[in-house]
Amino acid sequence: MTQAPSPFVRAALDAASALPESGIAWLDAARRDNLQAFAEAGLPEGRNEAWKYTPLRALSQRAFAVADAALARDVAINAASFALPGVDSARIVFVDGVFRADLSALDRVDGVSLAPLAAALKEQPEPLRFALASRYRRGAADAFAHLNAAFATDGVVLRIADGIDVAKPLHIVHVCSGGQPDTAWHVRVLVEAGKGSRADIVEQFVSAGEANQLGTVVADYVVREGARLGVVLLQAASTATTLVRRGHVRLEANASATVHALEVGGALVRHELTAELAGDHARFDSRGVFALDGRQHIDTQLEVRHNARDTASDALWRGIANGRSRGVFRGAIVVAEGADGSDASLSNKNLLLSGSAEIDTKPELEIYADEVKAAHGATIGQLDERSLFYLRSRGIPLAQARSLLTLAFCRAALESLPNEALREHLGDLLVAHLPTGPSAG
Repeated sequence: MTQAPSPFVRAALDAASALPESGIAWLDAARRDNLQAFAEAGLPEGRNEAWKYTPLRALSQRAFAVADAALARDVAINAASFALPGVDSARIVFVDGVFRADLSALDRVDGVSLAPLAAALKEQPEPLRFALASRYRRGAADAFAHLNAAFATDGVVLRIADGIDVAKPLHIVHVCSGGQPDTAWHVRVLVEAGKGSRADIVEQFVSAGEANQLGTVVADYVVREGARLGVVLLQAASTATTLVRRGHVRLEANASATVHALEVGGALVRHELTAELAGDHARFDSRGVFALDGRQHIDTQLEVRHNARDTASDALWRGIANGRSRGVFRGAIVVAEGADGSDASLSNKNLLLSGSAEIDTKPELEIYADEVKAAHGATIGQLDERSLFYLRSRGIPLAQARSLLTLAFCRAALESLPNEALREHLGDLLVAHLPTGPSAG
């Protein structure tokens, strides 16, 4: 007997029936194929190893409508809510997944093309065909990727020309308006850094209200030969937001990419980040922090694949959990056959600030090549009582002492960010979200 679809899946299928076709044959076919894959598999269950620590039973019983584009275009948003120090160049803003020209600043930067996906599809769809028509694995583990591919009608297309050095960070903003409860939005991000180029991107998630919303973002970064790309991911959505993000970074020969991530918001957040070192001498570095309180749940899935010779990667991630929150971190390093000379390291350290908080960490290492250097490690602990006593003996209140020690624990993940103004802002934001005392939730 065939099991009836969950309210989540049924609502998505009902919403899809009202979506207009794009008129681009290959794109409409890809959307139908992804919708069918989503309908067949549904949401992943606890038996699915990739989602073992992030149960979706409660989410599966909720029904989300598609966010109304007209409402998203009209809702008042204060631009100050997403202003960042050290980030004042070109900007593209989406509210509930809808491009907002009035909030964006698509300033002309020499050698940089920044445009909404919908506009790029109208003008020249064929160059986007490979990215948008790519097939994901058919199965529940990729449910949200299928959902995004079926529903995302807009997004970002960012191209940096060969040899261009972009002086200021480019800003991508996603705003949950809070004005459309029980709605879902979906955005696609496509970035290509040309040969020998240099650029930095800041992708930010904020909320203007507390309404329950679901957002999905699928991002592809292609870093061409000899290019350098820096990406900062700042997630500070409301604690009513469910956010699922998948990012894939592909590096060609002698290319390098660095990702810094700070996660302090959201009710249920899943961040999947895969780096593919496809060219010789490519390098990928990642630094990340999540700070949780209350009943927040954040799941980070990092996978670094060394597929070429003499590649290097270094990952350093920190987690903090208070209240009854739960953090998940899976860090996997895969060194493929023939990727001789690879050098990879991964460190994940976590702090539990409450007896009711939980963090699950799972480092993985697979090596199929020779002459490889690889190391990984993970720890879960609590604040050092001796250090707390020392600070308190110097007259520092308990709450401030806890915050100082917790910030010091996280600082290693942020100190390598070269943009000083942005780095200080992220530190201030982290301090503002740090719990000031022990909590049982």
